[in-house]
Amino acid sequence: MADMRILTVNPGSGSVRLHVVEGEEVLDAVEIGKPPGDAVDEVLSFVDRQEVDAVAHRLVHGGPVLTSPSVVSASVREAIDAAKSLAPEHVPSTEALLNRLTDLLPDTPHVVCPDTAFHHDLPEIARTYPLPARWRERWGLRRYGFHGLSFAWAVRRASELLGRSVDGLNLLVAHLSGGSSVCAVAGGRSVDTSMGFTPLEGTMMAKRSGSVDPGMLLWLLREGHVSLDELEDGLYHHSGLLGLSGTSDDTRELVRAAQAGDVNARFAMAVFEHRTRRELAAVAASLPRVDALVFTGDIGWNQPEAAEAIASGLGVLGLRGGLSRTRTHDAVISDRNAPVPVLTVQSREELSLAAAAATVL
Repeated sequence: MADMRILTVNPGSGSVRLHVVEGEEVLDAVEIGKPPGDAVDEVLSFVDRQEVDAVAHRLVHGGPVLTSPSVVSASVREAIDAAKSLAPEHVPSTEALLNRLTDLLPDTPHVVCPDTAFHHDLPEIARTYPLPARWRERWGLRRYGFHGLSFAWAVRRASELLGRSVDGLNLLVAHLSGGSSVCAVAGGRSVDTSMGFTPLEGTMMAKRSGSVDPGMLLWLLREGHVSLDELEDGLYHHSGLLGLSGTSDDTRELVRAAQAGDVNARFAMAVFEHRTRRELAAVAASLPRVDALVFTGDIGWNQPEAAEAIASGLGVLGLRGGLSRTRTHDAVISDRNAPVPVLTVQSREELSLAAAAATVL
């Protein structure tokens, strides 16, 4: 990998991040604050001035077929196309950018790196939904899990910061960002996670609801209160922090508003913190013990108020507050005498992407 210069392409629902990575050094980068479909010109302009040996594309959902990083081929493209309905906010953007960039760089190898790959070997009891067998078998209904590239990097950095081998570590990892999920990791392996068949399940997010009672959704549809399209739009775009605050999906804005007396902003943050604690406690049941809690993602890294509230409310797991607010580097942010260390790790999906692509190539 040290000799390869790799372009990483990370499309989100509302932005695109591009990095040129050599070894573990970022040589050039840009974040385009537009939905991928609106950012094509900026993406092509950035890529056109680079000289790279390979391109690594983040694929949020690999579906049942793409279970590891894969060099793009006709069969890989078919699998991506089949996965579009599983993550409609993300996979179509990846497919569109992949098509444009393979046209621009036809002689450069392209690798797709599924976020779901990290969770592919979830224990059967953790990945299985209690649904009719004919449904599960016919349509591949299972817990896939997401944010795998971020979790993989966080686990590696936690091992380094704690001075312990990954093999012996039992970690709780919270990736908190526009999309949020938590994961229990034992010996470097995902053993439980909050997101499931789609990136909508689990903890509350910026605009996504996270888990809600499926019976309530059936009632809304059956009684004709919302259409299917309205339901999907509401769950993906108008729920979460935005839905509860009524003003913003950005925790930085909400924390400032709460400190200024905005009751709805404070309530939105309180529910977000509660739901995150709830999901962490749930996946902790899949570990023999908790050796550390790791915060990552934009909120996990940049929002010390959220980390403090979440950790201080998990005394049942041996965690406590009093965390450092410093966020200049990856670090243990709990007191040295804390029974369970708390860490903050900057999400470096670009380095995970580059490493995955280099390994495949």
